[in-house]
Amino acid sequence: MMADEIESRFSPNKPLEPDVLSELESIMRLHGLSAEDLFFKWESYCIKLDLDAQALSLEVLRNLKQSIQDELENSHRKVQVKTERKVANTPRGTAKGGDVFGMLDGLVPSTPASGAKLNRGAASGSAVKRKTETPKGLMSSPATGMNEQLKSLNGLPPTSFSDRANPGETVEILNDRLNAAEPPIAPFAEPRVKLTAASDQKKLGYKPLAMKLSEASEILDDRIDNFMALIQQHHKIDENEFGSAAAQSTTEVVAVGRIASDSSEGKLNAASLVLETSRRTGMGLRVPLKVDNIRSWSFFPGQIVAFRGTNASGNEFVVKEVLEVPLLPSAASLPSALEGHRERFRGGPDAMDEDSEPAPLNILYASGPYTADDNLDFEPLHALCSQAGDTYADALVLTGPFLDIDHPLITTGDFDLPEEANFDPDTATMATVFKYLVAPAFNRLAASNPQITIILVPSVRDVLSKHVSWPQDSIPRKELGLPKMVRIVTNPMTLSINELVLGVSSQDILSQLRSEEVVSRGGGQPGTDLMSRLCRYLVEQRHYFPLFPPTDRSKLPKTGTEDGLATGAALDLSYLELGEMVNVRPDVMIVPSLLPPFAKVVESVLLINPGYLSKRRGAGTYARMTLYPPPVSNGSGEDVMGHQIYDRARVEIVRI
Repeated sequence: MMADEIESRFSPNKPLEPDVLSELESIMRLHGLSAEDLFFKWESYCIKLDLDAQALSLEVLRNLKQSIQDELENSHRKVQVKTERKVANTPRGTAKGGDVFGMLDGLVPSTPASGAKLNRGAASGSAVKRKTETPKGLMSSPATGMNEQLKSLNGLPPTSFSDRANPGETVEILNDRLNAAEPPIAPFAEPRVKLTAASDQKKLGYKPLAMKLSEASEILDDRIDNFMALIQQHHKIDENEFGSAAAQSTTEVVAVGRIASDSSEGKLNAASLVLETSRRTGMGLRVPLKVDNIRSWSFFPGQIVAFRGTNASGNEFVVKEVLEVPLLPSAASLPSALEGHRERFRGGPDAMDEDSEPAPLNILYASGPYTADDNLDFEPLHALCSQAGDTYADALVLTGPFLDIDHPLITTGDFDLPEEANFDPDTATMATVFKYLVAPAFNRLAASNPQITIILVPSVRDVLSKHVSWPQDSIPRKELGLPKMVRIVTNPMTLSINELVLGVSSQDILSQLRSEEVVSRGGGQPGTDLMSRLCRYLVEQRHYFPLFPPTDRSKLPKTGTEDGLATGAALDLSYLELGEMVNVRPDVMIVPSLLPPFAKVVESVLLINPGYLSKRRGAGTYARMTLYPPPVSNGSGEDVMGHQIYDRARVEIVRI
């Protein structure tokens, strides 16, 4: 049984060597780890030392075992010398072994001590004492932030891009039964991609830094009330069954609200869970939640939930059932529209034989940063654009930051522009820097592949952006020196590439969700895949950034700048509704994150984390999609057909 779990995590496609398998089992027994926990530690170890996670060897695993032991001994020494301090209102999880290399906050789950006691405030505001035992299956992230955990990376020397390991290596494939796209002999005569915007980009041109507390409060309330209407319609619940979770009553009610913590300090856990009501349904009161009757659950701050339960004491709401939140419908089109998109795959009337199957699209996805911390050469970006040109890619989708405000050289201004740059130093701006450092890669790509479509999605870390909050307006392209096939859109953005509905945001929501979520596995139930669970939050909550409040800046990974403080989410609460998904579930969602890159299908949505194209001290990864044309329809012209992109797209995660 243990061997099967290890095989499924570490080597699902081929059996492990017996000595490697034996060593992994030894580490699990020695430290009381599950296969999943050990796999997370292994990934953290590989990220820290820039190792290939697939290259399992006995020597490397023994080094891993020794490092786990060293970290455990260090944590014990720290406990012995720790002085007394005031206990925070919210108990923090006590790491069992901790995050071994201190790499990723929350990547390695830990178990808080059971029996944590807490004085809690009731919904009315009066002090109410209750004992809360944390379930044994509870998982939480270490209380320390990522910035503490990444300190050790600062001492590692940068890796030259030309000396990077295994360029072009494919590290993960989704739908490997489909063949990768073969590059055509010459560029197609016409662009094979047609873009259609679903998001109203004009609305994102709002005035930032003008948020009013009253407006923000109304937006947060409206979101609860909107979900309540959706849940009522989906579950066919009579309006009389709904009630306030904060009101004392022995009658069972359905309560809809937002997950929150009873304290602004510490991390969310089972003892600090409260439900925040809207002013319409519960006068905006918060009530402690008791979830002992629920076998397994996972929550995060800001999550909109529906519970069935009672509040007999007036002090806490006892949850008896968690109601399913309805999903947005899947994207679909009329057969006639799909046939038109299918013809566009041919790239022009004379490009292919009419009787032959249209060639699949070749789409590349990547996320910034696009250069390492020690230079502004943008070598990874040039390499990616060369790849897009050599393979005649149909589309290149890039998320920012492009000129990163957290880049050490951008922060200090200690850099030179190329000698051939023709500019006036007295009038030069960051647009001038972009024109001479970033734009040349796109101009060379446009010359070698004139039919490509390039989509740029800004980031709140982009120094060029005048819009300092999220949701974020597009970057003005004037003076950037970009070719005409480059489209700069908003952040987030929902658009269609032919029939494919693409949702994309440059915010790293996944790592923040991982840091803030709390998970309980009751009754020894097997845990869900971490990345799938994080992605499901986005799909179920219908939002590109459902977390509220976002992770504190001081707890995010430190940057390479002098103060090391990360930019953070920079949310504008008054306009959070502009971060919602538009009408349907996207066929594809791009979710760039610090977490390991992946491609997964969740609720018929293909979610892709291409990874960062450039890490702070070395090369990163990107994603390549081979999208086959929609099938020929045999149905009636009035019946819409689902796009089913997840079934006809091959996705590869590739080292640049």
